[in-house]
Amino acid sequence: MQYGMVIEGGDVRTIAELAAETEEAGWDGVFIADAISIETKKFPAFPWFDPWVALAAMAMRTERIRIGTFITPVPRRRPWKLARETATLDHLSGGRLILAVGLGAAQDDGGFYKVGEAMELKARAERLDEGLAIIDGLWSGKTFSFAGEHYHVDKMTMLPPPVQTPRIPVWVVGVWPKEKSMRRVLRWDGVIPQKYKATGADITMPPDDLREIGRYVAEERSQTTPFDIVCGGTTPGGNRKRAVEKVRPFAEAGATWWLEHVWGDLEKVRKRLRQGPPRLE
Repeated sequence: MQYGMVIEGGDVRTIAELAAETEEAGWDGVFIADAISIETKKFPAFPWFDPWVALAAMAMRTERIRIGTFITPVPRRRPWKLARETATLDHLSGGRLILAVGLGAAQDDGGFYKVGEAMELKARAERLDEGLAIIDGLWSGKTFSFAGEHYHVDKMTMLPPPVQTPRIPVWVVGVWPKEKSMRRVLRWDGVIPQKYKATGADITMPPDDLREIGRYVAEERSQTTPFDIVCGGTTPGGNRKRAVEKVRPFAEAGATWWLEHVWGDLEKVRKRLRQGPPRLE
């Protein structure tokens, strides 16, 4: 199992500093939100910075650790622009980028409802599928064309391709056990499992469900490339034994990544990341 920190908020310089500290503390990945303007009853206003600029700063302050978004709502981004941004970051980081994607929370994300982007679930799902197909095609470095319901690409060639082969790893939110959602997951490189009709920000899913997801992927996925099962939550950094006890069932169920979420001010995040990952070894 590998271990990552998710950093929510903070100014862009602080995010880069925290990424460097996360690497120094022995974590395997550091991830940031991809948000434009999130406004809810709980969080009426919150400062966000452009994730691609922040990731560029993170890439320049680190050497080993994986970096990425958690998560990018592909339906509100132009896929050819996203393909260029991610390929550039992959070069800048020396092949360390992971792209985590989903439909997006249209009801809370101002990048949807405040600017007239499609909010209906079916349209967002179609845009996600078409967007990923275009991104993958452009990453190939070959001349690529695409004709879909929402997007069209006419003989476009994007050079250079990403550093990583066969592509930058793509993790996709998969709503378990919804068939359409999980079928989408099978085409890519990892699943961020979400319980059907789940509420709240905690991405923790019971180990038994993770085990079932692992069986499903093993039986239904035709590709032989590596595949990640991503889980996460919060562990007590000051008590290694309890932290390991919390993580172990997920590792035994087949999870390949644990993403640590610390809700609160950045000093709490800094304290937790400095305590290091809850490794089982």
